[in-house]
Amino acid sequence: MLAFVFIAANLALGLFFSTLAQTQQQAMQMSFFFFLPNILLSGFMFPWEAMPRPAQLLSQCLPLTHFLRIVRGIVLKGSGMADVTGELTWMAAILVVLVLLASFRFTKKLA
Repeated sequence: MLAFVFIAANLALGLFFSTLAQTQQQAMQMSFFFFLPNILLSGFMFPWEAMPRPAQLLSQCLPLTHFLRIVRGIVLKGSGMADVTGELTWMAAILVVLVLLASFRFTKKLA
């Protein structure tokens, strides 16, 4: 269930990128340029606590940050559902915001 919310949030991000882009190539470039900062700011490469405060605030908007905390909690600490509820709430909020942004930006165009 937790992975489903993470995957849905990333798919919603892809939907949002597709509403911003004019072509498929632009959408792919947006996703590529988003991928590296996503990994670097999520706490996967560098400790989250060692990042500057603005980078920490920006990383809170990334679904990968919260999913990594959930995975670390489950695998390393044996956390239960009650322990990861806060991170799940963050991911669900990101999902809802991205779906709303994508739906507001979506316009049908006849070719």
